[in-house]
Amino acid sequence: MWLHLVLTAIGFAMLYAGAEWLVKGSASLARRLGISPVIIGLTVVAFGTSAPELVISVVSSLSDRSMIAVGNVIGSNICNTTLVLGVAALLIPVTADRSVVRRDIPLMLAISLFLVALSFNAVITRIEGAVLFAGIIAYIGFNYRLWKTARARENNEAPGILKDAEKAAVVESGLKQALLIIAGIAFVVIGAQVLIDAVVVIMDRIGVSEKFIGLTVIAFGTSLPELATSVVAALRREMDISIGNLVGSNVFNILSVLGAAAMVRPITIPGGFIQSGMVVDYGVMILAGVVPWLLMRKDFTIHRSGGMLLLAMYAGYLFYLVQTG
Repeated sequence: MWLHLVLTAIGFAMLYAGAEWLVKGSASLARRLGISPVIIGLTVVAFGTSAPELVISVVSSLSDRSMIAVGNVIGSNICNTTLVLGVAALLIPVTADRSVVRRDIPLMLAISLFLVALSFNAVITRIEGAVLFAGIIAYIGFNYRLWKTARARENNEAPGILKDAEKAAVVESGLKQALLIIAGIAFVVIGAQVLIDAVVVIMDRIGVSEKFIGLTVIAFGTSLPELATSVVAALRREMDISIGNLVGSNVFNILSVLGAAAMVRPITIPGGFIQSGMVVDYGVMILAGVVPWLLMRKDFTIHRSGGMLLLAMYAGYLFYLVQTG
């Protein structure tokens, strides 16, 4: 048992390191090839930061552990908009750009409702997965067009994810770039396999379901980069980009992660969407998106009281999961 707990920690560490190396190497190489920084931000960095969720869900799907694949995405999205945002707001009030409240969060909620519609028959087919994945391509194109429109008044600087891209693009050597990309891919893939194997053994030992593991342990682990980033940003009082990044991460999780996993192998929900209880988890995910939107409607800010509410929501959800097991 202890060995598998250690392997779980090693798996998470490999996922985190692999994603960091993949982003740094890929972004540096893209800049060297003359690719626009905004394209780097919307593609390379977005893929890199979602690589842990993506690989875990694909590996789970291939291993016929579909509930881990779905639970990972749903749980990670809940974690992002309750725990991560709640902790950040508790440290310092979080202010979002108007566009996040008026466009990005409603879009995230619409995509979440679309996922509910796809999941209602307890299966996400390959065709539906392709539709989801096409959505992330459209999302990237949409944001690129918005950036081009706003480029003049924003001094050629795309907010949020672009800043991360420019911070990541610090490797000048072509050999180091290639090594970082290769090592990043290897660590993410191997780390995901180590994590899944260890978690499955622990799951069998303690008698909990795939759904529980996916929604809690794996979802929390894959959200650790977002949590760490938001805490650091809060301490540095640089919270203007955090909500937008979290919303973007949630959109990417649904469209690209579940889309890719379903294209590899259709995702099924054993027992049915309602009977399995996944309808509740989907509902919590949507509620966890609605509450921050309501909190920010007046002054575009989540204050400390709002942060406490979000943390209470996450704690209440965990209590529900423990009780239903």
